[in-house]
Amino acid sequence: MTTKTKLASAFSLVLLTCPASHAQPDVIDIKDAPIPIQILAQSPAETTTDLQAICLFRSSPVNALHGSLAETNEKLKGLLERIRTPELFDGELGETLLIAPPKGSLGAKKLLIIGLGDSQSFSPQRMQLVGEILYTEASRIGVAHPFFAPTILDGGVAKFTTGEVAEQVIGGFLRAAAAHKILQDAKASASPGVTGLTYLAGAQNVSSTREGIERAISVASPK
Repeated sequence: MTTKTKLASAFSLVLLTCPASHAQPDVIDIKDAPIPIQILAQSPAETTTDLQAICLFRSSPVNALHGSLAETNEKLKGLLERIRTPELFDGELGETLLIAPPKGSLGAKKLLIIGLGDSQSFSPQRMQLVGEILYTEASRIGVAHPFFAPTILDGGVAKFTTGEVAEQVIGGFLRAAAAHKILQDAKASASPGVTGLTYLAGAQNVSSTREGIERAISVASPK
Protein backbone atom coordinates (compact mmCIF):
# COMPACT_ATOMS: atom_id res chain seq x y z
CA MET A 1 0.00 0.00 0.00
CA THR A 2 1.43 3.41 -0.99
CA THR A 3 1.71 6.33 1.41
CA LYS A 4 -1.06 8.19 -0.49
CA THR A 5 -3.36 5.16 -0.22
CA LYS A 6 -2.66 4.82 3.49
CA LEU A 7 -3.53 8.48 4.08
CA ALA A 8 -6.77 8.15 2.11
CA SER A 9 -7.74 5.05 4.10
CA ALA A 10 -7.00 6.76 7.40
CA PHE A 11 -9.07 9.81 6.40
CA SER A 12 -12.01 7.57 5.44
CA LEU A 13 -11.79 5.84 8.83
CA VAL A 14 -11.95 9.20 10.61
CA LEU A 15 -15.09 10.16 8.66
CA LEU A 16 -16.75 6.87 9.57
CA THR A 17 -15.92 6.98 13.27
CA CYS A 18 -16.46 10.68 14.05
CA PRO A 19 -19.96 11.65 15.20
CA ALA A 20 -22.07 13.61 12.71
CA SER A 21 -22.08 16.78 14.81
CA HIS A 22 -23.18 18.90 11.87
CA ALA A 23 -25.88 16.54 10.58
CA GLN A 24 -28.98 18.35 9.42
CA PRO A 25 -32.22 17.62 11.32
CA ASP A 26 -34.95 15.71 9.54
CA VAL A 27 -37.52 17.75 7.61
CA ILE A 28 -40.87 16.30 6.50
CA ASP A 29 -43.07 18.10 3.99
CA ILE A 30 -46.81 17.72 4.53
CA LYS A 31 -48.70 16.85 1.35
CA ASP A 32 -51.83 18.68 0.20
CA ALA A 33 -51.50 21.52 2.73
CA PRO A 34 -53.21 24.74 1.56
CA ILE A 35 -50.13 26.55 2.89
CA PRO A 36 -46.77 24.73 2.71
CA ILE A 37 -46.18 23.07 6.08
CA GLN A 38 -43.18 21.03 7.15
CA ILE A 39 -42.21 19.24 10.33
CA LEU A 40 -38.70 19.76 11.65
CA ALA A 41 -37.19 17.53 14.34
CA GLN A 42 -35.32 20.27 16.18
CA SER A 43 -35.43 22.21 19.43
CA PRO A 44 -36.74 25.79 19.29
CA ALA A 45 -33.56 26.77 21.12
CA GLU A 46 -31.54 25.65 18.08
CA THR A 47 -33.46 27.07 15.11
CA THR A 48 -32.26 29.76 12.74
CA THR A 49 -35.31 31.66 11.56
CA ASP A 50 -36.91 35.10 11.34
CA LEU A 51 -39.54 34.16 13.92
CA GLN A 52 -39.63 31.31 16.41
CA ALA A 53 -42.86 30.93 18.40
CA ILE A 54 -43.14 28.95 21.63
CA CYS A 55 -45.79 28.58 24.34
CA LEU A 56 -45.72 29.03 28.11
CA PHE A 57 -48.24 28.06 30.75
CA ARG A 58 -49.38 30.53 33.38
CA SER A 59 -46.47 32.07 35.26
CA SER A 60 -46.46 30.02 38.46
CA PRO A 61 -43.81 28.15 40.48
CA VAL A 62 -45.64 24.87 39.71
CA ASN A 63 -45.05 25.38 35.99
CA ALA A 64 -41.32 24.81 35.78
CA LEU A 65 -39.37 24.97 32.52
CA HIS A 66 -38.18 21.64 31.15
CA GLY A 67 -36.33 20.43 28.04
CA SER A 68 -36.16 22.98 25.23
CA LEU A 69 -37.76 25.69 27.38
CA ALA A 70 -35.01 25.33 29.96
CA GLU A 71 -32.45 25.34 27.15
CA THR A 72 -33.99 28.49 25.65
CA ASN A 73 -34.00 30.18 29.05
CA GLU A 74 -30.35 29.26 29.56
CA LYS A 75 -29.35 30.69 26.18
CA LEU A 76 -31.25 33.87 27.06
CA LYS A 77 -29.34 34.02 30.38
CA GLY A 78 -32.45 33.49 32.48
CA LEU A 79 -34.64 36.02 30.67
CA LEU A 80 -37.66 33.71 30.47
CA GLU A 81 -37.62 33.15 34.23
CA ARG A 82 -37.22 36.86 34.93
CA ILE A 83 -40.13 37.86 32.70
CA ARG A 84 -42.47 35.05 33.88
CA THR A 85 -44.22 36.78 36.75
CA PRO A 86 -47.88 37.72 37.26
CA GLU A 87 -46.82 41.38 37.19
CA LEU A 88 -45.01 41.07 33.82
CA PHE A 89 -45.85 38.13 31.52
CA ASP A 90 -48.55 36.15 33.31
CA GLY A 91 -48.97 33.51 30.59
CA GLU A 92 -52.75 33.81 30.38
CA LEU A 93 -54.36 32.16 27.37
CA GLY A 94 -53.73 34.30 24.29
CA GLU A 95 -51.27 36.67 25.98
CA THR A 96 -48.26 37.37 23.78
CA LEU A 97 -44.77 38.73 24.19
CA LEU A 98 -42.32 39.44 21.36
CA ILE A 99 -38.61 39.27 22.18
CA ALA A 100 -35.62 40.28 20.07
CA PRO A 101 -32.99 37.82 21.40
CA PRO A 102 -29.61 39.41 22.15
CA LYS A 103 -26.89 38.68 19.64
CA GLY A 104 -25.14 35.39 20.31
CA SER A 105 -28.04 33.85 22.25
CA LEU A 106 -30.69 32.28 20.00
CA GLY A 107 -30.50 31.78 16.25
CA ALA A 108 -34.01 33.18 15.82
CA LYS A 109 -34.22 36.90 15.05
CA LYS A 110 -37.47 37.19 17.00
CA LEU A 111 -39.04 34.99 19.67
CA LEU A 112 -42.82 35.07 20.07
CA ILE A 113 -44.19 33.70 23.34
CA ILE A 114 -47.88 32.75 23.46
CA GLY A 115 -49.60 32.17 26.80
CA LEU A 116 -51.50 28.92 27.44
CA GLY A 117 -53.19 29.70 30.75
CA ASP A 118 -53.59 27.20 33.57
CA SER A 119 -51.69 23.95 33.04
CA GLN A 120 -53.93 21.86 35.29
CA SER A 121 -57.06 22.48 33.20
CA PHE A 122 -55.30 22.53 29.83
CA SER A 123 -56.96 20.82 26.87
CA PRO A 124 -55.78 20.66 23.23
CA GLN A 125 -58.74 22.79 22.12
CA ARG A 126 -56.94 25.84 23.50
CA MET A 127 -54.41 25.43 20.73
CA GLN A 128 -56.99 26.55 18.15
CA LEU A 129 -56.55 30.09 19.49
CA VAL A 130 -52.79 29.65 19.59
CA GLY A 131 -52.78 28.69 15.90
CA GLU A 132 -54.81 31.77 15.03
CA ILE A 133 -52.47 34.00 17.03
CA LEU A 134 -49.44 32.43 15.39
CA TYR A 135 -50.76 33.28 11.92
CA THR A 136 -51.97 36.80 12.71
CA GLU A 137 -48.87 37.82 14.69
CA ALA A 138 -46.46 36.49 12.06
CA SER A 139 -48.43 38.31 9.37
CA ARG A 140 -48.60 41.51 11.43
CA ILE A 141 -44.82 41.72 11.87
CA GLY A 142 -44.13 40.72 8.28
CA VAL A 143 -42.70 37.20 8.72
CA ALA A 144 -43.73 34.99 5.82
CA HIS A 145 -42.48 31.69 7.24
CA PRO A 146 -42.58 31.35 11.04
CA PHE A 147 -41.34 28.38 13.06
CA PHE A 148 -43.59 27.03 15.82
CA ALA A 149 -43.04 24.74 18.81
CA PRO A 150 -46.03 24.04 21.08
CA THR A 151 -43.71 23.23 24.04
CA ILE A 152 -46.59 21.55 25.88
CA LEU A 153 -44.45 18.62 27.01
CA ASP A 154 -41.59 20.91 28.04
CA GLY A 155 -44.13 22.94 30.00
CA GLY A 156 -44.91 19.86 32.08
CA VAL A 157 -48.15 18.56 30.53
CA ALA A 158 -47.81 15.08 29.02
CA LYS A 159 -51.32 13.58 29.05
CA PHE A 160 -52.12 14.52 25.44
CA THR A 161 -50.44 13.27 22.29
CA THR A 162 -48.49 15.67 20.13
CA GLY A 163 -50.91 14.80 17.33
CA GLU A 164 -53.89 16.00 19.36
CA VAL A 165 -52.12 19.28 20.00
CA ALA A 166 -50.89 19.71 16.40
CA GLU A 167 -54.37 19.08 14.97
CA GLN A 168 -55.79 21.99 16.97
CA VAL A 169 -52.87 24.34 16.23
CA ILE A 170 -53.10 23.78 12.50
CA GLY A 171 -56.89 24.03 12.56
CA GLY A 172 -56.68 27.52 14.05
CA PHE A 173 -53.74 28.48 11.82
CA LEU A 174 -55.58 27.49 8.63
CA ARG A 175 -58.77 29.21 9.74
CA ALA A 176 -56.85 32.46 10.24
CA ALA A 177 -55.20 31.96 6.85
CA ALA A 178 -58.60 31.53 5.16
CA ALA A 179 -59.93 34.69 6.79
CA HIS A 180 -56.84 36.61 5.72
CA LYS A 181 -57.23 35.45 2.12
CA ILE A 182 -60.77 36.80 2.01
CA LEU A 183 -59.50 40.16 3.25
CA GLN A 184 -56.67 40.13 0.72
CA ASP A 185 -59.03 39.33 -2.15
CA ALA A 186 -61.21 42.24 -1.06
CA LYS A 187 -58.09 44.46 -0.83
CA ALA A 188 -58.95 44.98 2.83
CA SER A 189 -55.72 43.76 4.44
CA ALA A 190 -52.53 45.72 5.04
CA SER A 191 -50.46 42.66 5.99
CA PRO A 192 -48.79 40.33 3.47
CA GLY A 193 -49.87 37.07 5.11
CA VAL A 194 -47.97 33.87 5.80
CA THR A 195 -46.72 31.65 3.00
CA GLY A 196 -45.28 28.71 4.96
CA LEU A 197 -44.93 27.13 8.40
CA THR A 198 -42.32 24.94 10.04
CA TYR A 199 -43.73 22.95 12.95
CA LEU A 200 -41.16 21.61 15.42
CA ALA A 201 -41.44 18.22 17.09
CA GLY A 202 -39.17 15.91 19.02
CA ALA A 203 -37.79 13.07 16.93
CA GLN A 204 -39.91 10.54 18.82
CA ASN A 205 -43.07 12.59 18.23
CA VAL A 206 -42.78 13.31 14.50
CA SER A 207 -45.18 10.55 13.43
CA SER A 208 -47.94 11.58 15.85
CA THR A 209 -47.47 15.25 14.97
CA ARG A 210 -47.71 14.50 11.28
CA GLU A 211 -50.95 12.55 11.74
CA GLY A 212 -52.46 15.45 13.68
CA ILE A 213 -51.50 18.01 11.05
CA GLU A 214 -52.89 15.82 8.29
CA ARG A 215 -56.20 15.46 10.17
CA ALA A 216 -56.49 19.24 10.44
CA ILE A 217 -55.79 19.64 6.72
CA SER A 218 -58.41 17.04 5.79
CA VAL A 219 -61.01 19.02 7.77
CA ALA A 220 -59.94 22.36 6.32
CA SER A 221 -59.69 21.06 2.75
CA PRO A 222 -62.11 18.12 2.39
CA LYS A 223 -61.73 16.16 -0.85
